[in-house]
Amino acid sequence: MKETAEVMKNGFFKTGDIAKKRQNGCIKIVDRLKDLIIVSGFNVYPNEVEEVLASHPQVLEAAVVGEADERTGEKVCAFITVEGQLDEDELIAYCKEQLTGYKVPKKLVVLSELPKSTVGKILRRELRQK
Repeated sequence: MKETAEVMKNGFFKTGDIAKKRQNGCIKIVDRLKDLIIVSGFNVYPNEVEEVLASHPQVLEAAVVGEADERTGEKVCAFITVEGQLDEDELIAYCKEQLTGYKVPKKLVVLSELPKSTVGKILRRELRQK
């Protein structure tokens, strides 16, 4: 009973998902609470940054995690795989055009592949250790 009470709030099961209610009344899950990055008190949803990164023509995959930062609490760190050569300054400029300043990655790491589970889900916990 105690465990059930801890995961319930106002009759709802707390899954750890972050959702937004759309104008049509539907609920859209936008991220996970434990993946949320807080930069100087502002919420950064990794999925939003990942979508912008992945929309760049040379970026194949992207994963975003938070990393401790003395000045802002956390900073946005992006891990990407690319096709061909990538100008990192160009990618950051691309992000600045589409994201608010505090959401732009402060650290960019190009990998040959992102760590994934057996079902193909990106393992953010492994990226946090890099």
